[in-house]
Amino acid sequence: MIGWLSGTLRAKHPPLLLLDVHGVGYELEAPMTTFYDLPAPGGVVSLYTHQVVREDAHLLYGFARHAERDLFRMLIRVSGVGPKLALGILSGMDASQFGRCVFEGDTASLVRLPGVGKKTAERLVIEMRDRLNAPEETVAAGLARPADALLAPTDPRAEAVSALVALGYRPADAAQRVRGVVQEGMVCEEIIRLALQSMVR
Repeated sequence: MIGWLSGTLRAKHPPLLLLDVHGVGYELEAPMTTFYDLPAPGGVVSLYTHQVVREDAHLLYGFARHAERDLFRMLIRVSGVGPKLALGILSGMDASQFGRCVFEGDTASLVRLPGVGKKTAERLVIEMRDRLNAPEETVAAGLARPADALLAPTDPRAEAVSALVALGYRPADAAQRVRGVVQEGMVCEEIIRLALQSMVR
């Protein structure tokens, strides 16, 4: 099991990133809460990782903070929640916000996240309440693409729409939200952050 990687960031196209570790390129998927903290390509990155081994693929998920990976692991143990949905949840709100939703029974905020319906939100509240620490402690606490496509430069707006679709939003909704927040000179991560904020209000 790969639990930690440190190396040079070669490319980042949410939710995918490419990490060069001593000449070996690792493709990972990461939530937007991690992408917000990443340096520009060429910078050094250290990530906590979770590995999923399937019959047809070995998948890696990367997280900037240990608490994010812990929450991801708890989420994928909830019935009906897979890695893609867990990434969508972690992209839409950080660990402290999610903890407050769970302890306050705020299913209305949870259903605004991609792929989370009413029943899933209720299940998250019930099953996660016993697994999470108190909210104040929580504060402290896939799309396959070839490597050459991952390295190719893209328009930040198109990249933001693609990232939101990969997180589970419908293409039309993603495009509409991006159009509503984008301004000249914005980078992809800024566009995604504002679009996600507008979706969960």
